[in-house]
Amino acid sequence: MKELRDLIRDLREDHDLKQRAVASYLGVSQQTYSNYENGRREIPTWVVAALAKYYKISTDYLLGADSGYLGNTNLKNPYLDDITLHDIMYDIQKLKPRERRDLLRYLQYLKQLSKS
Repeated sequence: MKELRDLIRDLREDHDLKQRAVASYLGVSQQTYSNYENGRREIPTWVVAALAKYYKISTDYLLGADSGYLGNTNLKNPYLDDITLHDIMYDIQKLKPRERRDLLRYLQYLKQLSKS
């Protein structure tokens, strides 16, 4: 299991952000934020909550209670092989409503399979 400092670094890098940008959002110096990522400074609870809001993820994920983060959500980055999330979304949009419902049912079926 990754430490909180590693998770916040991975999230920042996945979103192609500089430490300065995240520090500015938090209202702390770039050096303070760097210290969070490098483990030289304890990460306050309010920072965990603010980062969860910033990245639109749960605090449970950051604290190791949930592994729900799906990785980089940049639609133009490769998702699987050379296919991007943009390609997938574009193809889904071309489906008829009934085909979309069938796709959602299939995804729910796959989720159930993975739980068993």
